[in-house]
Amino acid sequence: MKLLEEKIRSNGRVLPGGILKVDSFLTHQIDPDLITALGREFFNLFGSCRVDKILTVESSGIAIAFAAAQFFKVPVVFAKKGKHKNVGADVYTGECFSYTKGEPYQMSVSRAYLNKGERVLVIDDFLANGAAAKCLLSILREAGAELVGIGIAIEKGFQPGGKELRDMGIRVESLAVVESMDDLGNIAFRS
Repeated sequence: MKLLEEKIRSNGRVLPGGILKVDSFLTHQIDPDLITALGREFFNLFGSCRVDKILTVESSGIAIAFAAAQFFKVPVVFAKKGKHKNVGADVYTGECFSYTKGEPYQMSVSRAYLNKGERVLVIDDFLANGAAAKCLLSILREAGAELVGIGIAIEKGFQPGGKELRDMGIRVESLAVVESMDDLGNIAFRS
């Protein structure tokens, strides 16, 4: 998606350790026009599929998932990171490792919001090593829900997550795939 690639080029920053900082428009401050365009594009890609719910991870995935849900006209469910007293004990859980934080964490979704047989589209902001996506897949399996596909705003194509998921036969649609980036701020996108 050219609009997203242009935004990454103009406002994104490359940090040491392979971190792409897009907090000025996506992960901290949100550009509503861009988010709406991302949601519309996910609907264009997956709109022919029956989707009952959209699943994402708190917190950066929520805005994108919400924008898409407006086009699909379905609810958004988000996996909470860590343990929360207000969610209760009746949850689906998965263990995940955060690439940016460098530590493991637990994701949980209340059993009240994911049901057996529901067709679920996963949408998230980033795909790098695929840990969060695989954790969500584990939660979906535990719930007996069916994965429609995975929509990603920004995929780091030089990391293994996208390939591993596609090799599993999962439909993964990424709106911008970063092929390479360096500490000088050069970012190349997959054509």
